[in-house]
This record gives sequence, C-alpha cells and structure tokens, in this order.
Amino acid sequence: MNNTSVESYLAEGCGRCKLFQTPECKVHLWTDGLIELRKILLESGLDEDMKWGSPCYSLNGQNVVMLTSFREHFALGFFKGAALPDAGGELASPGPNSRFLRRLSFTSFDDLMARRQRAVDFIKQAIKLERAGIEVDPGETEPMPIELEQRLAADADLQAAFDSLTPGRQRSFILYVSGAKQSATRESRAERCEPKIYAGKGYNER
Repeated sequence: MNNTSVESYLAEGCGRCKLFQTPECKVHLWTDGLIELRKILLESGLDEDMKWGSPCYSLNGQNVVMLTSFREHFALGFFKGAALPDAGGELASPGPNSRFLRRLSFTSFDDLMARRQRAVDFIKQAIKLERAGIEVDPGETEPMPIELEQRLAADADLQAAFDSLTPGRQRSFILYVSGAKQSATRESRAERCEPKIYAGKGYNER
C-alpha cells in the first residue's frame, strides 16, 4: 500500500492493486472531491498521516476520521461514527460486522459541495467526541477490535472477503487480534490476517 504521503496518494493512488500509478486507479475518479475534503480536515486542526493506504486524521494520537475512495463513491470514514448524532441517517456502516466505523459517502464533487456543511459538522462532532474521551458501546456480542475494523473499512475487497466468511472464522480473527494488549500489536496482527481472510480460512486453519 502507498503510505508515503497524502500528496503521493492523490497523485499516484492507494497502491492496493495493479492500477497503482495509472490513470485507472479509483483514487483518480474523485481527485477534486478528495482534495476538498482534505482541505476541510486540515482546517479542523487534526493531524494528517497515511495508514492502510488512505489519508488518516487523528487527535492526540487517536484516529478520528479517514479519507477513502471506491469505484462507486468517496467518503469520510469516522472511527467512532456509531456514536455520532445522525438524525438524517446519512452515516452508513461499511458492512454487517462493523461495530464502530460509519461512512459519509459522496457520489460526485457536486454532491460533496451540496452537503459540504454536513461534512464539516460531522467532523466537528467527531473531534468533540474524541476530546470528551467517549467510547462506543460494543454491545453484548464479541466486539470487533477497532484495529481490525479500521483495516477492513479501508479496503472494500478485504471487507467483502471477511463478510463472506462463516461466523466462526470471523470470530477467530476477532479473538486473535483482540488478544493483544497493545494497539500497535493489534494493528500488526490485523495486517497478518489478510492472506487468510482472502483465502477464505479462519485464523487457525492451514
């Protein structure tokens, strides 16, 4: 994945497939919109970095929101989006196993500009949430570690492969990643899960 810089991401793509550094990369479908969203995010005071091949924005080292691009749309992905007020139902879950992350998606630059203030408002709410130290209630079922959810949310193909697994296989990855005490270790474990997820296997399967 292309984790070099946001400038490189916008110029060359995310680096997740063979279309990297070609005009056909999905990032180039939404360049104007991504640049506008980046402007909003930088004006918010969040710190900018590259993670999982996508621009990521954090507050005091805690991930708040990321920019993502897909064939059908581009989006803001809020890491604690499930806790954000959303009376209009504009935030969508990336998949049935996403516990925390929610996306605000746009299908064109005009769509973004028509809802630009909503994007600004959601970003402000997400920052306020992080400053307050509010956590998302994972519910009664086995909570998916946020490090695994973030990696799935950043890659639509990986998300689809995970969603196609049996519940038992999904749980094997959840337990493996969440078993680490440190966030950095959980991130590393989530990365190591990718080959088996794509292979349709559980973590303990050969």
